[in-house]
Amino acid sequence: MSFAANELTCDGFLDGKLRVFQPLNGYRAATDPVFLAAAITAKSGQSVLELGCGVGVASLCLGWRITGLQLVGLEVQADYAELARKNAEENHLSLKVIQSDLLKLPPEVMETSFDHVMFNPPYFDAAGFSAPTNTGKQIAHMEETPLDDWVKVAFKRLKPRGVMTVIHLADRLPDLLRALPKEAGDIRILPLASRTGRDAKRVIVSARKASAGPTRLLAPFLIHSGKAHLGDGDDFAAAARAILRDGATLAEFS
Repeated sequence: MSFAANELTCDGFLDGKLRVFQPLNGYRAATDPVFLAAAITAKSGQSVLELGCGVGVASLCLGWRITGLQLVGLEVQADYAELARKNAEENHLSLKVIQSDLLKLPPEVMETSFDHVMFNPPYFDAAGFSAPTNTGKQIAHMEETPLDDWVKVAFKRLKPRGVMTVIHLADRLPDLLRALPKEAGDIRILPLASRTGRDAKRVIVSARKASAGPTRLLAPFLIHSGKAHLGDGDDFAAAARAILRDGATLAEFS
């Protein structure tokens, strides 16, 4: 079932460079998919698969920054997949969106290998949190498919030397690292902290297939300036503002 026009908002990403339709009541993308896209070091002509693309924000941010990519998004919810297609068309970007369950991939995905696979999976364990009443939010936020399966599918769809990149809660880092196969190398872990002196609430993890490169725990990326918010308006740190407003890359992954 599609969303009606009065059930949608049109929101600006990258300081309005992208206009994205999202459900008024449902899963709504914020900054996480923008940071995820900023961590992808793809080159023009390469292929990128996004697992669980929602309305397409991460893929569209990446496609806006790097032209000539072959972008494919996988989304289990048909109405969100339809919105992702609409958003790609509205922003004049090429994104092929496939409506499918992660564990029941269609042949066109199963028979393709990608240079990059990225995902921003559901964050919360269904056993430990109260599920949202909105179905879209529930599917997007509550982990029904185990994180191990997300990582397994991502690595199977990578070309040799391809890179998997994921953004998740910091307290799920041990689970992410345990899920990585033995062939994973050149692992980079970037903590995302809101401010100086604050614990990181998110991590971005990348890993390369068929690599013997070392694991690196990178210095925390600070999203805001100062130890507290002191006035009106945003107080993003310069590097965060460049990503969120201008679509810059995360230098730590380049």
